[in-house]
Amino acid sequence: MASRRHVIADDLRGQIATGRIKAGERLPSEAQLAARYTVSTPTLRNALALLQAEGLVEKVHGKGNFVRHPLRRITYVGGGRTPENAALHVSIRTTKLRARGHLSTWLRVPAGSLLTEFLCLSHDGTSPHSLARVYIPRDLAPADAPGESTWPNGAAAMLTKLHPPLAEVREKVCARLPTPMEATTLRISSTLAVLEVTRVVTDTTGRIVEAALLVLPGDRADAVFTTHPTTEERTAKG
Repeated sequence: MASRRHVIADDLRGQIATGRIKAGERLPSEAQLAARYTVSTPTLRNALALLQAEGLVEKVHGKGNFVRHPLRRITYVGGGRTPENAALHVSIRTTKLRARGHLSTWLRVPAGSLLTEFLCLSHDGTSPHSLARVYIPRDLAPADAPGESTWPNGAAAMLTKLHPPLAEVREKVCARLPTPMEATTLRISSTLAVLEVTRVVTDTTGRIVEAALLVLPGDRADAVFTTHPTTEERTAKG
């Protein structure tokens, strides 16, 4: 027998699917919904959490629960290239800092080295869509970084002009739960898995010129990696 939270979630899901509750519409308050379904507030919140994890409902702090508009999917393309969806708008916050702890180890620089952090938050309309933290040695960062851009412009575009040229882009992809800060910033459920892409870019001298952490909510993200066989591999298979 289905639990009460699943029964409630199924009913609300059906109303959303049939258009009885429309995209962008605010749901009744949690107290009103709990009374309507004759359940406790915690049970009602558990039902809403299921819909939030599916990306159907978004909880906005201080305003309530809203039916999400259909989510625009974002495709991360491997090799250090940025997501394909050019329609996303990106706000960029720039911070100057010194390498400490994991940043010093990550970029292989002495503690105290000057870095520039680019905190990039993409939006689909007014909804947060993805989050990235990009770290670049201070001497490679532009004097005046843009505060806003249209994806894929931004910090990554600067790296194509580096001398010596780039030699390697190393990426690690994993799925995990968001941190509290990520869940709040992206307005997602803490139970929704995110796709984490850790990227390290090295130039031909072996210097790390970029380290980046990208967080893409799992309900709207795909990652595509394309490999081209070498001449030797094609010959061996032939």
